[in-house]
Amino acid sequence: MHHISRYLLLTVVVVLSLLGFEIPVGPAAAHASSTSKPSAPSQGPPEHVILFVLEGFGQDSLKGGAMPTLSKLVKDGAATWSATGVNPALRLPTMASLVTGMPVEKHGITWNVFEFSRGYSRSPSMFDYLDLSGGRDSAIFYMDESLYQLARPEVYTDYQLCGALRPECRSEKIVSYIRQYFQKATSGHGYGHAILSVPHLLVVHLPEAGRAGVAHGWNSKEYRQALQAVDAAMKSVLDVFKEHGLSNRTTVLVTALSGPGTDLSGEEPTTTGTPTVPWIASGVGIKHGQVIHQPVSIIDTGATVMRILGLETHTEWESKAVEEIFQAAAVEPAAASSRK
Repeated sequence: MHHISRYLLLTVVVVLSLLGFEIPVGPAAAHASSTSKPSAPSQGPPEHVILFVLEGFGQDSLKGGAMPTLSKLVKDGAATWSATGVNPALRLPTMASLVTGMPVEKHGITWNVFEFSRGYSRSPSMFDYLDLSGGRDSAIFYMDESLYQLARPEVYTDYQLCGALRPECRSEKIVSYIRQYFQKATSGHGYGHAILSVPHLLVVHLPEAGRAGVAHGWNSKEYRQALQAVDAAMKSVLDVFKEHGLSNRTTVLVTALSGPGTDLSGEEPTTTGTPTVPWIASGVGIKHGQVIHQPVSIIDTGATVMRILGLETHTEWESKAVEEIFQAAAVEPAAASSRK
């Protein structure tokens, strides 16, 4: 009977070993059991993306240590400072290109203020494609009234918006909205009528630095303070994800609608030609300390979000995933699934 028990034990050990379990044996096992420490949560495939959209920001904005959070994202991730923007360099057309993956001549939004009579954008957005390809939800926080034009109601998106006409609408106010959103989204009752859990894509528009540069000058104290406020807001959003245990499942993208020196708010652009903007990726699945060499456009943001989440990119887009940033080669896209 003793031999049978030893045989059964040996069989269990062999089976567990074949399944990949490490089985400590003998006195070392007891020692390991008593001295081992809990390991940190391991990183898995990205399940969430944070997309920060800044204004009036470029590589020189990092000088002087005004943006330590963003500097760390750059150091730990992949970056280019010469991604292609769109023409005309205005807020609404540029944001429309970012979310639709189309140039201005295709999505057709050439104006720069919200016009109720024009209705919502008719072009499919990355939010539509996220839902269509994998049942992924989005939460969008905009800080300009013109972007109402892009806030088309859908069951898989939640929008919250404040703008320049409200003096209290600053970067820290948007952070408070996001904290309230996460509290409701994780309460078990959902947020509003749509999303019942933490969204897969969070879009955070932070234009404060660009506005300060236009109003006070690009070398002003107010511009530097605004950069610091934007950086603090980014840190706060990252802290929210950390508090909810999501950091090891999250990838961060950062881009800008304009670099320093550009006023996005007028009826006509203040610069000619197609501008260049920063484009940064950091976090789960992204190479560390990578200088991006391939051509990148702000239009490529949507397809890259899809690629991060392992979803099919729709071929009618002009948006293309920035493959150079990824640690691993692309895998077979996830099949469409119903929302849980």
